[in-house]
Amino acid sequence: MVAILCVAYLILACNPLKEPAPTSVPSAVAPTSTTFAIPGPTSTPFLPTATPVPSPVSAATRAPADGSLHLYGQEPVTLDPALAADTYSHEYIGKIFSGLVRMSSNLEILPDIAERWEVDDSQTVYTFYLHQNVKFHNGRSVTAEDVRYSIERACDPETGSRVASSYLGDIVGAADKLSGRASQVSGVQVLDGHVLRITVDAPKAYFLAKLTYPTSFVVDREQVEGASGDWWEEANGTGPFRLKQFSSASIVLQANDDFYRGWPSLDEVIYRLTGGGAVGQYERGQIDVAPVSVADVDRVLDPNNPLHDELVVVHSLDTYYLAFNTTLPPFDDSKVRLAFAYATNKRAVADVILNKMVEPAAGILPPNMPGYNKDLKGIPFDPDVALDLLDESNYVGDLPIVYTVSGQGGPGALPEALVESYRQILGVEIETQQMSWSRFLDGLDKQQFQMFSLGWIADYPDAQNFLDLLFHSQSEYNHTAYSNREVDALLEQARTESDRGIRLDLYQKAEEILVWDVAWIPLYHGIDYQLVKPYVKGLVISPQGFYYLEDVVVEPH
Repeated sequence: MVAILCVAYLILACNPLKEPAPTSVPSAVAPTSTTFAIPGPTSTPFLPTATPVPSPVSAATRAPADGSLHLYGQEPVTLDPALAADTYSHEYIGKIFSGLVRMSSNLEILPDIAERWEVDDSQTVYTFYLHQNVKFHNGRSVTAEDVRYSIERACDPETGSRVASSYLGDIVGAADKLSGRASQVSGVQVLDGHVLRITVDAPKAYFLAKLTYPTSFVVDREQVEGASGDWWEEANGTGPFRLKQFSSASIVLQANDDFYRGWPSLDEVIYRLTGGGAVGQYERGQIDVAPVSVADVDRVLDPNNPLHDELVVVHSLDTYYLAFNTTLPPFDDSKVRLAFAYATNKRAVADVILNKMVEPAAGILPPNMPGYNKDLKGIPFDPDVALDLLDESNYVGDLPIVYTVSGQGGPGALPEALVESYRQILGVEIETQQMSWSRFLDGLDKQQFQMFSLGWIADYPDAQNFLDLLFHSQSEYNHTAYSNREVDALLEQARTESDRGIRLDLYQKAEEILVWDVAWIPLYHGIDYQLVKPYVKGLVISPQGFYYLEDVVVEPH
């Protein structure tokens, strides 16, 4: 199958496709508009979510948990909120732990452990008032001191968090704690048993949204400091589900019957980590919800196939991309990067390699993200221009290029097709290197890879989460070692700009520079196809790909 796709891709590389008709999806999943709202003038219409079921029962009126839900899962890298940097881990952490605020399935910021908060006139001092009845799964009450400890632990150099600077670095004193210059985070103060004050270094519209990321979620100090191994394998969290079992075969979550927002409707959730492809397990009745792969999408889109009526489609808030380390030859030459961009047929990637399951990307920001520039055309596919640029570059001779991907069982159709296409168009030989997900993440953080591909899913709906977090020269998520003073200046100005229109314009200017300087080659934006059994009610799948389970009911079947 891979060989056939590669040949088709090469044919298309010489004959760019016209825009095809949109792939049809079941009308039953047409979503309704929702709004993402944060304090101040930055509120903006946002991406809809999709759900195949009626509105869920409220926590105040539903009965105690009953029933089991079986899901397809991936093994997490960690369940430690301070360390987690991948969506596989976040899927479980978001059920087991909780923070001051949370992101709803509609991508709204809602109260969580904090029942309310106040912001002073300077927009830099946040006072959080905690619920009185929040408890860890072992029954111990949660206090403001637990929240303070969790934030300071994430910022402790000994914890080794690679995400704390990005998500907590706006807090006054966080940088001093992270660098070892201070023993505490001065901007986090406990005012009372259930009152916490956080001071940030400047008014930033996205600060509350950052707190929905797991880095600041509350952990049990007694468990963390008393453990001799990976304490999170028996995590004592505060979320709607307890961790009942963790193994290489499955992760089992049990309803927290003392959850402060009310009982979850499910008794337990079983994630199967083994057993083959998701759709196959779904058809055998082993799981109740299944992500659809490229190999299965044609038949689930076929109206005559019984699976068609069980399909849910959600447009994802993500961008998948090809990237280069801009400090390593030959990609330290911008003309080489630009040559690769002109040699990339994104339409063929979307239509042939990925079977129309995605939309080609012109820029970095996905559609419906605030700041998305619909007029940004991006770099077109043009093999002749690509060759001219390569000839003009400093690239001389057969310089080895290594393309690193994650996973097992071979690089996959897309990397193999890209490698072959670049060989045919540019005359370059590229070696592929594959490694496990955890090793891949480690290599990214160390900026080890010469060339790699990856996807970025929004943590929160703000352009800062893509452009500043991934491309500012000092960001720990800048895996390409990209550095551009003009881009840095635009991003820094946008951080504290209070006028929404000006702020979004700054991001659009930065994005256009990034696209034409080829900090990335944006390839496509995803569309999430999921099968859901008819007896599963109340399930919502967010544009980030997370399952919202608190209101799910599994009917007798």
